[in-house]
Amino acid sequence: MSSIVYVHTGGVNTPERSATPIYLASTAAAMDVEVGIYFTVNGPQLLEKGVAEKLIVPKHDGEGAPLIKFITQAQELGVEFYVCQPSLDLHGLKADDLIDGVNMIGGAAFNDMALDADQVICF
Repeated sequence: MSSIVYVHTGGVNTPERSATPIYLASTAAAMDVEVGIYFTVNGPQLLEKGVAEKLIVPKHDGEGAPLIKFITQAQELGVEFYVCQPSLDLHGLKADDLIDGVNMIGGAAFNDMALDADQVICF
C-alpha cells in the first residue's frame, strides 16, 4: 500500500487554502492509499471545536461549503489527522480544544511518519 502525508499550514485567515489538502487526502484514501494530514503552524486553528462548522470554503461563484464537510468526509474515508504540539502552544490551544479524532504528535513522531511515507506534500 502506498502512503502520503500532507502537511497543512493554512489557518482561519486563509479559508481558500483550508480544504485542498483535506480534499486531496480524501481522494487518496478513496484510492486505497494510507493517508495522514499533519496540521502545523496555523493549521491547528482549523481543528478547534466549532471553527470548521463556521469556516466557509469559498468558491468562484460566491457560494461555498463549511470546512466540516471536508473534514467529516476525510475521517469517514480513514484519513488520519495529526496535530503539531508546538503549534497548539503557538495558538494557545490544548488537545481538549480540538475536534474528535485528532492525534497530537511531536517533531520526532512527524519525522518518523515522513520518513516512512512514500510522499510528503506540503501546503
